[in-house]
Amino acid sequence: MYVVEQFAQFAVDYRAAAMSPEVVHHARRAVIDWHAAALPGAVLPPATSLERALAEELGHGSARLMLGQPATVRLAALVNGTASHIVEVDDIFREAIYHPGAPTIAAALALGQSRKVSGEAFLRAVVVGYEISTRIGAAMGRAHYRHWHNTGTIGCFGAAAAAAEILGLDQARFAHALATVATFAAGLQQAFRMDSMSKPLHAGRAAEAGVTAALAAAQGVTGSLDILEGEAGLGCAMSDGPDWGKAVSTLGRDFHVTRITFKNHACCGHTFAPIDGALALQAQHGLRAVDIEQISIGTYRAALEVAGYENPATPAEARFSVKYTVASALTHGSVRLAAFEPARMNDAATRALMKKITLTVDPELDAAFPGQRAARVEIRLRDGRVLAFLQPFRKGDPEAPLSDRELEQKYRELADPVLGSVAAGALLEKLNRLDELPGLETL
Repeated sequence: MYVVEQFAQFAVDYRAAAMSPEVVHHARRAVIDWHAAALPGAVLPPATSLERALAEELGHGSARLMLGQPATVRLAALVNGTASHIVEVDDIFREAIYHPGAPTIAAALALGQSRKVSGEAFLRAVVVGYEISTRIGAAMGRAHYRHWHNTGTIGCFGAAAAAAEILGLDQARFAHALATVATFAAGLQQAFRMDSMSKPLHAGRAAEAGVTAALAAAQGVTGSLDILEGEAGLGCAMSDGPDWGKAVSTLGRDFHVTRITFKNHACCGHTFAPIDGALALQAQHGLRAVDIEQISIGTYRAALEVAGYENPATPAEARFSVKYTVASALTHGSVRLAAFEPARMNDAATRALMKKITLTVDPELDAAFPGQRAARVEIRLRDGRVLAFLQPFRKGDPEAPLSDRELEQKYRELADPVLGSVAAGALLEKLNRLDELPGLETL
């Protein structure tokens, strides 16, 4: 079978299997985290800009935007997928260098609302989308990430797989949905190498593309089944020859949804190991920002290429600045949404500390990327002491996961200001028993 057929066969076969309690638990966590990301994004551009631009598709349709407005399925996937990637708190599967939740859950929710599926069926679609897309992303590897934004490219497969599962497509049509969406895959890293709104649009467009491909396949639209491994296919065109056999080898046995990173900071995940390392030294030694003479950070190359803004002038740039996020963490104790408000962005102590930070590529840590996201942090104090710390992973990674309580606290911090505490709490209660809900109408 072609690779897309093998992925499709996994999905169809999995329908006959009960989801394990562990898989259900982790899938629910992913959906809670997705709502934590999407709700604050829903009231910000470019999500609000899309609503105005495509207003004729609002007010009718069988899906809904985050704040309840009726919408067509494809518009809901587009806007909600975009919203969930705006404030940079959405989940990560690190081996695929990819945020699976934003496109996958947006697509599954929009189509699931339209087709009135149960909460359990929705969760199963999320799991299928995660399992297929994370394997494609991991196979495409670092070579793909050199120029492409995986959440836009690989996210198309997560969305298409989840949508195909919601529709209950047979093996052949499921495979054609994946084959068709492969040629929709897009999202250039250059789109966020300067201040722009393009990055979150990649997630939304992937969600919309996945829904479109699955709906088309349901009506008999076919794709090139060798689109992944063919001589002009995705693997050759956008990577350096992925090992597709390895990609499918653990399907149905090793569930990637159980190894998702949930963000503990409201910024680019490449900044997390430096932030965590700096905060660890501060906690161990009682440091104050004014005590610091110099900070040296060594990490993997992609962190400096993607999050290397030297002097960020906008919130979007600041979220992709190792120097800003580390300095802000040390001066204020955390890097949450408040870190990107004007008062914090212009804080004199933070800006002064940024000038004391130097960044380098650490060859050992770079060789371990993307499977490990680490940083070495060395702080030289005014009194002459030199403190060093190796941060081997990030808070929120599988090695140091957010507890259920910490994840719920993150959700409340982000959802309460948007929905109000009563409504946010009621929604959380439903999400915590999502697999028991007869439908998605109340989400």
